[in-house]
Amino acid sequence: MMTTQWPKVQLRELTLHDTEDRYQWCLDKEVTEHLNMPGKYPPFSREETQSWIEMCMNKTNGYEQKAIITEEGKHIGWIDLKNIDRLNKHAELGIAIGDKRYWGRGYGLAAMHEMLQWGFEELELNKIWLRVEVDNEKAIKSYRKMGYVEEGILRQDRWRNGEFVDRLRMSIIREEFFNEENGSSQI
Repeated sequence: MMTTQWPKVQLRELTLHDTEDRYQWCLDKEVTEHLNMPGKYPPFSREETQSWIEMCMNKTNGYEQKAIITEEGKHIGWIDLKNIDRLNKHAELGIAIGDKRYWGRGYGLAAMHEMLQWGFEELELNKIWLRVEVDNEKAIKSYRKMGYVEEGILRQDRWRNGEFVDRLRMSIIREEFFNEENGSSQI
């Protein structure tokens, strides 16, 4: 895993100033296609978006959600750890690059790298897992590039556009992440 190929990003705590960006991104059906959102349009009102951000800021919803910021200071998306199991030391990762101008350019990988490092070091997690729809090939490719491995198929795991779709569960273990960091392929 060569981090030098990715753009630099910063993860910062959410602020109420992030509300409008998030609201606008959620109006774009291409952005939300693979996100777990209500089946209505728009998925959230501005007020609901602001309320969600406030819950993230106050840590009252179980999410450790952060804004993804480019080196130039542009807010382009969000990333989070949720379903945090402190006893068993694992959590679920979620990510969205809301600004489509930054798709396919390594910003998601850079943000994932930062969040994985934070989760393993600060939260002392052993495993960070995710669920991704089996037809979201671009995301699956990115997760594999980051070092995630497939654990199995979660059958009919998400209700999307009037039907159930399967999701793939993938994970990365702390030791795998840090071995990749150090350029080792040995576990």
